[in-house]
Amino acid sequence: MTQIIEKYYRMLARISSSLQSPFLLAVRLYWGWQFMQTGWGKLTDIGKVVNFFTSLGIPAPALNAYFIASLEFGGGLLLILGLGSRLIALPLAIDMLVAYIAADREALLSIISNPDKFTGAAPYTFLIPTPF
Repeated sequence: MTQIIEKYYRMLARISSSLQSPFLLAVRLYWGWQFMQTGWGKLTDIGKVVNFFTSLGIPAPALNAYFIASLEFGGGLLLILGLGSRLIALPLAIDMLVAYIAADREALLSIISNPDKFTGAAPYTFLIPTPF
């Protein structure tokens, strides 16, 4: 009986191992597309982003708006192309952490008391699957 279980376990391990690369490719393409779309939306309506950053009290709002929009668009493009994925993942993760701190502080502080609020915030969907 243990030999049969071991045989099926090895088969399952071999199948799942062969599916790992396509799965990671799909994740990288999806999140690259999401970041690229978000960055493009910010680049095409940069005035709105500058006003939002100003309302949050972010220093040099115009400079930071262009930086973040370019980071998200360019980082998403790099993820899609598979170029420097691990290198660009760190700045994108920092971008999402800062978004939590600056724009969704209440959601960030409710991580223990109200996890649904934390996971429902916009930065969560971008931060958690960042492909390091």
